[in-house]
Amino acid sequence: MNETPARALTAEAIGTFALCFVGILAINVDAISGAEGTASLVTIALAHGLTIAVMIAALGAISGAHFNPAVTAGFVATGRMTPVRGAQYVGAQIAGAALASLLIAWLFGLEVVERGTPAMAPLVKPVGGMVVEVVTTFFLVLVIFGTAVDHRAPRSVFPLAIGLTVALDIMATGPITGAAMNPARVFGPALVSGAWADHWAYWAGPLLGGVLAAFLQHRFLMEYAPSLATAEHGGPAPLEERG
Repeated sequence: MNETPARALTAEAIGTFALCFVGILAINVDAISGAEGTASLVTIALAHGLTIAVMIAALGAISGAHFNPAVTAGFVATGRMTPVRGAQYVGAQIAGAALASLLIAWLFGLEVVERGTPAMAPLVKPVGGMVVEVVTTFFLVLVIFGTAVDHRAPRSVFPLAIGLTVALDIMATGPITGAAMNPARVFGPALVSGAWADHWAYWAGPLLGGVLAAFLQHRFLMEYAPSLATAEHGGPAPLEERG
């Protein structure tokens, strides 16, 4: 990435802002509009997934379009990003999520932000919910590395593939854990609304799932890139250049 840190961090904040803004409003559209039956699990899933897809298409060339500390953790763990830059990315992602939550609270009230904060279903234990978040985030980061990072993948497919992964994860587990797959998506609205229940699980699960998927792709599934320059954007560096 040749972009300046300020541009990359701004892109990360904008993308995460969009995810939280659209996601929280999609969850609350019935209550805000007064039109019952407008929101459904499918519309909520597509709202999150399509937002991710279009923001990746718009901002991926600037920052890599992580918009998620779990994705950034995967890049740091596999040596694609320094820990310092990773921490900057996470800070920008949290800032974007918090700003979106603050704006929605100002426009529509804190209760809207609280309802839009991912939470465990009443019968779901926190550890079980954490495991669900591990699995769903594993799928997400596996697809990210397989489509956006692997140099063999067609360049045109990854925004839609990643967005659809977000959507299918939400359709499968949204009623169970809220299908966060993203600590910033939980932290921003929790910071504004005070909805901190089981918050640790929304960091532990996605971070673990993201790092596991990144390592699996990096160490086993991905081919070595044909050059070091390719490795910086795609696959691992070739063996002879790894030192």
